[in-house]
Amino acid sequence: MFTALDDTRPGDPQNALYLAQACSLAYDDEDKAVLNFRDQLGLKARLISVDNTQVYLAENDKALVVAFRGSQAPTTLDGLKDWLLTNANNYLILPEGRIGTDFAAAGVGARFHRGFMEALHVIWEPMFAGVTKALESSERPLWVTGHSLGGALALLAAWRLHRNFVSVHEIVTFGGPMVGNEAAARAFEQEFAGRIFRYVNLEDPVPLLPSVSLVANTYAHCRSEVSMSAIQAIASALDVLKQSAGSAMEQMLEATQIEHLWKVVQGRISAHFIDHYQERVKEKCGSKPSSPTAPETAVATQEIAGPETLSAEANEAHQSSS
Repeated sequence: MFTALDDTRPGDPQNALYLAQACSLAYDDEDKAVLNFRDQLGLKARLISVDNTQVYLAENDKALVVAFRGSQAPTTLDGLKDWLLTNANNYLILPEGRIGTDFAAAGVGARFHRGFMEALHVIWEPMFAGVTKALESSERPLWVTGHSLGGALALLAAWRLHRNFVSVHEIVTFGGPMVGNEAAARAFEQEFAGRIFRYVNLEDPVPLLPSVSLVANTYAHCRSEVSMSAIQAIASALDVLKQSAGSAMEQMLEATQIEHLWKVVQGRISAHFIDHYQERVKEKCGSKPSSPTAPETAVATQEIAGPETLSAEANEAHQSSS
C-alpha cells in the first residue's frame, strides 16, 4: 500500500509516487485495474472509455483522482508521430464550439494542439459528469494526473474543469508533451500557480515534443518542471536530438529529418516508460523524504540556447563522429 495523498504538502514527491502508480494502473484492463486501485492505493476506481481516450476516476473519502491513460500500451508511441512531429505546426489551433469557449479564456494569442483537444473532447461529458457527481456527494481535493499523452490530457482537463467551476487541487504529470504555444503555457501558469508539477526524465525525448524546430519551436511548456537528471554517461534527450538534427536544427523540420528524429525518439522509448518515471520519483522520495519538493523552474520552451550555440554543438558532434 502506498502512502496516502497529503493535500497539505504541495509538490511532495510522495504524492507524486502515489499518482505515478495511478498512472501505471491506468494502463491495465479495467478488471485488473479496479482491484489494484483498491488494494494498492485504497481507491474505488472505474474506467471511462470513449474511442481511444481512457480515464480512471478513483476515489476514497479523502481524495478524488482523475488518472488519464497514455497511449493504448505503456511501452509504445504508436499513432503519435503525426501529432508530435509530422503535422505539429498545422495542429496548433484555437478550438471552436463549447470547448473553444472554455479555452478562449487563456487569452487572444493562446493556441492548443488539435489532437489533444479532440481526445479530451470525446471523453469530456462522461468524465465531467463523473467528477461533479463524486464531488457533490463529498467535497474532497481533486488530483488530476497522467503519463505521456495522458499528461497532456490531464493538463487540458484541469483547465476545463476549472473553467466549469470545479476546483483542482493539483496537477501532476509524467513525461507529458507540450499542449500549446507560449501564450497558452503562461495562462496555465497563472491560473494554476504552484499547483502544476511536470515530472520530466531528462533522458526522455517526449517532453521535447511536439516540435517544428529544435530552436524556435512554436510549442511551449509551463515553467513547472520537476527534472530528474539523467544518470552519468547517458546523454540527455535534448543533446541527442540536437546531434541527430545536425545542420537542420535552425530550420523547420522536413520529411526526411522528421523520419530520422522519430527513429531517435523511438530508440530512447525506455526512458519514457512509466516504470522508469516511478523509479526516478522513488529516488526523489529517498533523497528528501521529509520535505516537499518545489517545482524546479527549468526549460519551458524549446528556445534552450541561441542558434549559434546549438550549431556549434552540432558541428562538434558531427566532427567527433566522422
